[in-house]
Amino acid sequence: MNIIIIEDEKPAARLLQRKVEKLGLQVNTMLHSVEESIDWFQNNMHPDLIFLDIQLSDGLSFEIFESIDIKSAVIFTTAYDEYALRAFKLNSIDYLLKPIDEDDLEIAVQKFKARNSSASNLSLDFEMIKKMLINPIDRVYKKRFTIKMGQQLKMITIDEVECFYSENKGTYLHTFDNRNYLLDTTLEQLETELDPQHFYRVSRKFIIPMKGIKEIQLYSNSRLKVILPTYKEDEVIVSREKVNDFKTWIG
Repeated sequence: MNIIIIEDEKPAARLLQRKVEKLGLQVNTMLHSVEESIDWFQNNMHPDLIFLDIQLSDGLSFEIFESIDIKSAVIFTTAYDEYALRAFKLNSIDYLLKPIDEDDLEIAVQKFKARNSSASNLSLDFEMIKKMLINPIDRVYKKRFTIKMGQQLKMITIDEVECFYSENKGTYLHTFDNRNYLLDTTLEQLETELDPQHFYRVSRKFIIPMKGIKEIQLYSNSRLKVILPTYKEDEVIVSREKVNDFKTWIG
């Protein structure tokens, strides 16, 4: 597999290269600007997969696609805010949020392999994506959940939620009164429906609200442990790669 990384910060590019190569893949080329990338694509065979930083030192990376008809799959790497990320999710665009989590990287690579064709990305409307990032659409976020309980429906407001978690391929809502409810959705879908100012996905298993944080403790390997008021079934751990972003979120 032929892979290139386009990233203007060279230390970040080298770190991503090491993480990709830990998955048994080979990064063939690293590029660091729009101008350098355009010149490279004009003179080389296009790769199977591109890890593409959005904001480069000399402009948005979308300018590359405006100049070159690139025939490659793309996984965006971005430090854009959560509003922009929802635009990516809602349009089924692969991205990795900086700092890049190794588990998220592996999932993105496996998704690329499963598609078994780099041509699947050719229909992306890069002008549309560019507009979404520059002028993200205001969204109305979820305020309540309707849960079927036997022959009845129960309404749970967003203010009652202590956390969302996944377990045994199911997604659950846990309330402040220490009750669990099975939801007909996924954590990935919930991320697109929850207000990012109030909810944060600390790991592949948990999404927590700001108001649900009772205590934050230092944990092994530079990670953090979040204590919730009533949920005790499993430890809520903020991965090392997400610690800085999590600290920014909590202010």
